[in-house]
Amino acid sequence: MSPELHFPTDLSHYEIPTSHQSVCLAAQTGMPYVVAEPCINCKYTDCVEVCPVDCFYEGPNFLAIQPDECIDCNACVPVCPVEAIYPEDQLPEEWEHYTQWNEYLANQWRDLGYNITEKTPPLDDAEEWEEKDKSEQDILTWDV
Repeated sequence: MSPELHFPTDLSHYEIPTSHQSVCLAAQTGMPYVVAEPCINCKYTDCVEVCPVDCFYEGPNFLAIQPDECIDCNACVPVCPVEAIYPEDQLPEEWEHYTQWNEYLANQWRDLGYNITEKTPPLDDAEEWEEKDKSEQDILTWDV
């Protein structure tokens, strides 16, 4: 039986950070790379194919990097067709909160066994979503 999808609506334990908090959190977690908003509803997995340590975790419509597993090799950045992966210190300001989202979602999806280690086809409507407006509110997750 496939897990049900849901949006993580109860984020009371999760604070969307200010810019300063994002920088401080990244320094604490050591997150070298972050998957940002362009990945939502596209989920190309070229990055997964080149990752030497399998630090990507997948949700229904987004990928996340687990910060403690990423070795800062930069292999994923040039292969992402939608330019969704950034070194944490080069993350556009409007997406700085994705540092926390990656840690939160990657940990949740890791605990559920959703480590992705091989390239898979993108979502059916990925090309349509490449240029659409989206936000973290569009991220779906597995039912826990």
